[in-house]
Formats: sequence, structure tokens, C-alpha cells
Amino acid sequence: MDALRVSALRERLAGSGWLESTREFGGELRRSVTRRASRGLLLVGTEAYEPWHLAAHLDEEAARSGAALLAPTLLRHSVPAGAPAHLSHGLRLLSERPRGTTVLLVAPAAPDEVLLERVEDARRGGATVLALDGDTGGPAAPVHQRLAVPGLAGEPFDLVQHLVSAAAGAPAARTPRLARLAELLTAPPALRW
Repeated sequence: MDALRVSALRERLAGSGWLESTREFGGELRRSVTRRASRGLLLVGTEAYEPWHLAAHLDEEAARSGAALLAPTLLRHSVPAGAPAHLSHGLRLLSERPRGTTVLLVAPAAPDEVLLERVEDARRGGATVLALDGDTGGPAAPVHQRLAVPGLAGEPFDLVQHLVSAAAGAPAARTPRLARLAELLTAPPALRW
């Protein structure tokens, strides 16, 4: 990926609030897959759009950040004969293991009703559902969190996925324990009434 294009996109989005939304969405994705009861990440696109690009970047971020469950299982609408093992998972996994699973629906255009029903069934079965879409009014299925990608002056939908995967791979900012202790010791006393 061209790091200059991603950097230019970040600069163009600075101050718009959209970069912060991307960080929040990526952080929610990371929290969802790293919680104690997590059973992993299922990544699904539409029949016309398979998010293999995002799958590859999330896999890289999982290896780099140490959050192994961030590495997704890519679900495909149709699996060709002889597909490699990591590319041979069909939509049936949405119904086979929903509880504790995070489902990330990536849809630059409106998904079809069959996919929406399967995602909704997974949500009802206990999955956390996140959606990254092309701001077409959003998926008809209820989701826990949605990031709608605006037109971005012609930037491709794939480019935005770099920002999402990088945000998901970034660890949450934490105040060191010693700094928290110093804040507590130097804070003014609580006023009692």
C-alpha cells in the first residue's frame, strides 16, 4: 500500500471528526475481539465485494500487535472448488458459531436481504456486529456500531480500510500506574457537603 496516499488522506481528514470516528470504530473492533469471551472475528462482504484487502491488513495488524483474535476468518458467498483452506469458509459460519464472535460486515454498496438476514441471525445468536459501509443509508440489519464512509473526494473504499485496520491494531492508550497514582495524590481533596 502507498503510505503517502494514506498519509495524504489523514491530512485531508484532519479536523473533520472523521478520523476520530475511524479510531473509535477501530478501537471498538479491537475491544470486541480481545474481550475475555471472544471467539474471533468473522469478516464478510457482499456477493459483489469480498473484503480480502481488509482481511490481509487485519491479519498483519494481529501479528504486529499481539492481538491474535484480530486476524479474521474471511467468509465468502461462494467458495470455488480447490480454494485454499483460509479462503474456503462460507456464510454458514455466521450461524454455526455466533455467540462471542465479532462479525464485521464490509459493504461499499447495499447488501442483499439474504446476507442481512444471516447477519441479523448472528446478532440474535450473541455475536457483536460492526458494519463498515459506503454511506448508502446503512445496512438494514441492526448493528452494534457502524462506520459510514463518506465520498472522501473520490478516495477508494479500500484506502479507508487501511485507517480502520491500523486503528484496530493500535493498543488503547493507558495512563501508566505511577502517573495515575501521582494524579490521585496531587488532586485536591473531595469536597463533602
